[in-house]
Amino acid sequence: MIISVYTVVFIYGLIIGSFLNVCIYRIPREESIVSPPSHCPNCGTRLKPFDLVPLLSYLITGGKCRYCGMKISPRYFSVELLTGVVSLALFYKYGLTVDFVAFIFLTYILIAVFFIDFDHQIIPDELVIAGMIGGAMLFVYNLYLPFQIFADHRWWNPLLGMVLGSGFLLAVSLIGLALYKGEEVMGMGDVKLFAPIGLFLGWKMTLLALFISVILGGMSSLVLMLLGKANRKSMIPFGPFIVTGVFITIMFGWDLLNWYLSTYL
Repeated sequence: MIISVYTVVFIYGLIIGSFLNVCIYRIPREESIVSPPSHCPNCGTRLKPFDLVPLLSYLITGGKCRYCGMKISPRYFSVELLTGVVSLALFYKYGLTVDFVAFIFLTYILIAVFFIDFDHQIIPDELVIAGMIGGAMLFVYNLYLPFQIFADHRWWNPLLGMVLGSGFLLAVSLIGLALYKGEEVMGMGDVKLFAPIGLFLGWKMTLLALFISVILGGMSSLVLMLLGKANRKSMIPFGPFIVTGVFITIMFGWDLLNWYLSTYL
């Protein structure tokens, strides 16, 4: 029974991963994610159901279009697999609970953010709005039935998380503009993204996610500069680090916070 439930969750994740591939490709190009139906971007042939089976279709065709032979990016396979694995991880952590439903919704949005920001250095407003809608629904739910990860169930907790997360990055952006004569050091997409994140995580976990994101981003930037792959003026997308920091917080946030408090305080 347990194995069958995990199998269903994994398959569901793969299917959502296939949909996320559509979002990752079309949203930055300002194309509809529902019309036209899935097709080969090279020959335009509409894909049939057996061309859309997650993972298997890619493996069976050897990573090529069945109709024109154009090579398909392994990104499609990777996103589907990643989404399936992440779905399993969240289900293992939270079980079939409201926490699981909320976090899997947020994580799916963040997966799309990760790859779009990595490729195009933008965080689409559509994804932020989707996150805000989900966060608003969770906020209303939490007024009646406490949400597990908040721990502090006061009604204003998620609102404070939203203000602190976005407010901190907004301050960084404004200070950067002042210090570097109008040169942008923090994109507004990153600022806006922390609004829904704050609604989902509450203020304590939002600050932890922000801290982890900054550490990961700083370390990666330092490594790139030491390797000569970047310099102080290089634009390195921060979205992927936000996504990674948030997922680490969702999975291990309170464990990390309790460990820190017990070790250093």
